[in-house]
Amino acid sequence: MLSTALGVIGMFLPLLPTVPLLLLAVACFARSSERFHFWLLNHKHLGPIVRVYLDGGGMPLRAKIVTITVLWISLGGSSFLLRDKSWWLHLLLGLIGLGVTAHMVRLPGEAKEAGFPP
Repeated sequence: MLSTALGVIGMFLPLLPTVPLLLLAVACFARSSERFHFWLLNHKHLGPIVRVYLDGGGMPLRAKIVTITVLWISLGGSSFLLRDKSWWLHLLLGLIGLGVTAHMVRLPGEAKEAGFPP
């Protein structure tokens, strides 16, 4: 349940990974609770996100663009708030942003974009 809750929070906080947390939750539910496993896979908003990955699909281009945009806006805001702090914090934020962006770009594209939430 904790992984599911953190995954949902991650939908709104850019640096908290939504999909890995939901995948962890579905794996745990598969072993512990058939009812919650079914619930998560068939949830109106969370189900499509998990099913795309479980089916071996990728991430829709629109979702990639939104994710990368929100990531860089939040990193820019964080960097602005830390403007008087050490240079290594800015470097660390930039490296995190580059790493996440590279990962997102390398994810396979998903042809069936209609089922993925915006």
